[in-house]
Amino acid sequence: QVQLVEYGGGLVQPGGSLRLSCAASGSIFNSYAMGWYRQAPGKQRELVASISRGSSTKYADSVKGRFTISRDNAQNMVYLQMNSLKPEDTADYYCNADPPIARYWGKGTLVTVSS
Repeated sequence: QVQLVEYGGGLVQPGGSLRLSCAASGSIFNSYAMGWYRQAPGKQRELVASISRGSSTKYADSVKGRFTISRDNAQNMVYLQMNSLKPEDTADYYCNADPPIARYWGKGTLVTVSS
């Protein structure tokens, strides 16, 4: 059974940093590119960053230069380092395959950027 568990969210001041982690079961991690998504209140879920099995990365324009996605193939982990956080980064953050697989959405982790 595939499981994706996200953690590392929290409350941070504007300009601060957070590192999100996603623990993925092997069956999804070894088969797909992985992505971090976010959903802010009242908005659609969007892809923030993606990393291929070969570690090629892509980013949404809104986070380019501030966020870094990485993966640890040995540990089946995906990370999102978020720097220079802005209030508009406030959202629930999720990991999933890229493109996402509906039945694999986890509970996400909440990031709140506020002073």
